[in-house]
Amino acid sequence: MKRFLQLCAVVMLLAGGAQRANAQNIALKTNLLYDATGTVNFGVEMALAPRWTLDMPSNFCDWKMYNGRQWKHFLTQPEARYWLCSRFAGHFVGIHAHYGRYNIGNISNDIKFLGTNFAALSDNRFDGWLLGAGVGYGYAFVLGHHWNLELELGVGYAYMEYDKYAWATNEKLESHANHHYFGVTKLNVGFSYLF
Repeated sequence: MKRFLQLCAVVMLLAGGAQRANAQNIALKTNLLYDATGTVNFGVEMALAPRWTLDMPSNFCDWKMYNGRQWKHFLTQPEARYWLCSRFAGHFVGIHAHYGRYNIGNISNDIKFLGTNFAALSDNRFDGWLLGAGVGYGYAFVLGHHWNLELELGVGYAYMEYDKYAWATNEKLESHANHHYFGVTKLNVGFSYLF
């Protein structure tokens, strides 16, 4: 947690040094969907040109959930955005990259989607990392001079490498296995405060 907060502080200092603090140049953000799952998340979006911005969100979760479920992860997902009207308002399209670490298990479900068997999380734990990219479309609703509500959906690819463990015994079942994920890579319902 301490490293995550230090990373956020460094990103904010770099963002502040790279941009003047004029109106509509920097936005501080949170994703309400991550907030609802107890995941600490924070983002900074910086103006690069009249219609271009760079969004730099990160999130971190290091808690064990009830009934022994585990959903620990760190994810960062920088995205270059092109705004169709003016930055921080209206429609935008983006291209994002993502990197993360995860340790997830004992989450009962029967979901199988686009070649990914999420049901394997029911009796197993996966400890690994991911790397990938995707594209997104979104819309920012202007709520006031400094506040926006932002919606975004992104799809893409992630290469995932992991060690697989049996949940009940913690016996290692696979080492350095990999998976190619295709599907939703970004889902955002968030608030932002603009400077």
